[in-house]
Amino acid sequence: MGVLGDAWTWLITGSNWSGDGGALARLGEHVYVSGVALALACAIALPTAFYLGHIGKGGALAINISNIGRAVPVFAVLALFMLSPLRNAGYVPTIVALVLFAVPPLLTNAYVGMREVDRAVLEAARGMGMSGRQLFVRVELPLAYPMVMTGLRSASVQVIATATIAAMVGQGGLGRIITAGFNTYDTPQVVAGALLVALLALVVEGVLVALDRVLDPSPSVTAVRAPVPVARDGGAAGAQGGGDALPRDRVTKTV
Repeated sequence: MGVLGDAWTWLITGSNWSGDGGALARLGEHVYVSGVALALACAIALPTAFYLGHIGKGGALAINISNIGRAVPVFAVLALFMLSPLRNAGYVPTIVALVLFAVPPLLTNAYVGMREVDRAVLEAARGMGMSGRQLFVRVELPLAYPMVMTGLRSASVQVIATATIAAMVGQGGLGRIITAGFNTYDTPQVVAGALLVALLALVVEGVLVALDRVLDPSPSVTAVRAPVPVARDGGAAGAQGGGDALPRDRVTKTV
């Protein structure tokens, strides 16, 4: 059957999904760790990016500082935390390491989206008397929305894929399926665990794409038809001998 066939057999075997160490429990742990880390990263990165993008100051410094999370390997950060008192704090070391990893794409994309808003549009909005809050909510945020969602999707996929490292320090998640397969030289189990991680990332990506379309604040473009001018005698406008053309709603009855 091959490795993929054996991996499929592993996935459809009910005993592999039951129990505290089963795939279903590991999937729940993986979703929990990834979701908490992503939520904390959004709470840190997005307000910072929106504020700095709105005032137009300090963005470059904030992005450079956040990029430290990209320069330092996540596993190295996790290993350092495991040498600290946080090693007995459950998922806290993994969540903190994932937050450091997720902040850069969120912060960078949101800030760039805010700064790429057309200055002429902002000046026109100010000329209409909009306050700073109205300018942010009704102009800057809707125009920056595509870049914000791009950063959110990128960070989500990266966090889900990287959360497997929790198994390297004895914590839960789908990475435990992969490491257990390595320890027992069970290649189909390793492949099955990798497939579950990839499938979870694809599902989350699809959900975020659907939310992007539902929550998109940009107005839909509709075709607007101009009124068709008609002649006094009911013929088409401009017809020979039809008299002067007037819009239908402006035709008056002559006595």
